[in-house]
Parts: sequence; structure tokens; C-alpha cells
Amino acid sequence: MVRSLWTAATGMNGQQQNLDTISNNLSNVNTTGFKQQRVEFEDLIYQNVKLAGTPATEDTVTPVGIQQGAGTKVAATQRIFTQGSLQATGVDTDVAVVGDGFFRVMQYDGSYAYTRDGSFKIDMNGQLVNSNGLRVQPEVIMPEGYDIHTLAIDDTGRVSVKIFGQDDPVDVAQLELYRFPNNAGLEAVGDNLYKVTNASGEAIAGRPGFEGFGVTKHKFVEMSNVSVVNEMVQMIVAQRAYEFNSKAIQTTDSMLSTAVNLKR
Repeated sequence: MVRSLWTAATGMNGQQQNLDTISNNLSNVNTTGFKQQRVEFEDLIYQNVKLAGTPATEDTVTPVGIQQGAGTKVAATQRIFTQGSLQATGVDTDVAVVGDGFFRVMQYDGSYAYTRDGSFKIDMNGQLVNSNGLRVQPEVIMPEGYDIHTLAIDDTGRVSVKIFGQDDPVDVAQLELYRFPNNAGLEAVGDNLYKVTNASGEAIAGRPGFEGFGVTKHKFVEMSNVSVVNEMVQMIVAQRAYEFNSKAIQTTDSMLSTAVNLKR
């Protein structure tokens, strides 16, 4: 009977982690380029009281066995990389990815990180950076005397801008996108950034719009792919599952109390 106390406790712990993930999704509903997570559960080890196929008589075996489960645990938090909706911003340095691919930025320690957040800025050196000042790779550096309001980024990532006093735009740089054999294996490190892991595989570089890579959309940003309605439904399910497990603990406690009070 005590087994049910611990089994139900694993269910409550699992639903608490589920609710933590749902809360994180909802808190990032307006985070640019955020990708939602879902919790995946798996059952714990079983105790085999009687194995299936155990001889019952000389000529027969038991068709089914007796197994007692030990509860559940969180197996993974799967990140879902579906396309988020696009929001027109009108900002000259904003760019969104439609389809597969990430932008790459160089961190302060010289390592690379990847992001779907294309709300870029121009720093004091005329270089394209993200909101934390990390440089976009390959580097995009504006020429002297450029007019920011003429900055253009086409669907293939070609960056051009006009210089004051000139009629024709000049090519500045070529944006590249990066994809992975397993996007879900990337490690989220905060600040809308992901790092490569052994599970994700190495980054594959490519030009937007070619060889399966997504295209770039200028003056747009990709919003979070979190569905508030779906998350609220999942929250209700998690809450009820938590209550069910708590009721199992209360019922077990009541049964133990009955057993204790058999003799007074």
C-alpha cells in the first residue's frame, strides 16, 4: 500500500515540471524567435511479481504476468521549431527567417551561437549586431557615409545600401543561414541563443533561399510560436493530473488510517 504513495508522488513531481515548462512558454509568448517546449514522460521501472509465460501446469503457461509500476518521470523537454508568425516592424535592420535556418553571432569568448531573432542593430562601428552587441557572422559592416534608410536585404540575404551623394546602391555583404541535422538537439543558453551540442550535429552553412534553406524577409521579425490557447489547455490537463495524483495519496493515507484504527 505504501508503494502507491511514492508512485503518486512521482506523478505530482512530473506534473510540476510540466507546469514549469508551460509557464516558461507563456512567459515568452512575446519573445522574438522563441520556440515552445513540451514535456515528454515515460514510465519508471516495473517490479515483476510473476513473469508472463510462467508454467501453470505441465502443459500450460500463464498468458499474462503481474507487474507493478513505480510511477513516471520526465524523459525530455522537446523544443518545437515550427515557424512563428511574422510581424512587420518597419525597422531598417530587422530581418526574419521564413523556413529552415538560423543566424549566427559571435560571442564575447569567440565561440558561435545561433538565433532566430533577427531584431538586429547597427553599432558605433557600423556593424550589424544583435540586441546584446554580438556581431552577426559573416560580418556585415556598413560603408562610410551610408544612408540607413536605404538599407535593403533581399530574400537571398544580399545586403545593399546607398551612400549619400550616390544614386546606385552598393553591395555590403551576404547573409548566411545555418541549419542542423537535429534542431531539437540544440542547447538553449538564454538571450534567444542556441549552442551546438553532440545531439544537434555541426552547423551547415548556406545561402538563404537555396538548397532547402529559408528565405530572409526584410523589416520583419519572427514572433514566438507559442499558442496561448494550447498552453492554457495543457495547463488545465496538468492541473487535473496533479489533483488526481494528490487524491491517490489522500486515498492511500485514508486506507492506512483505517488499518491503524482496526485495533483501539
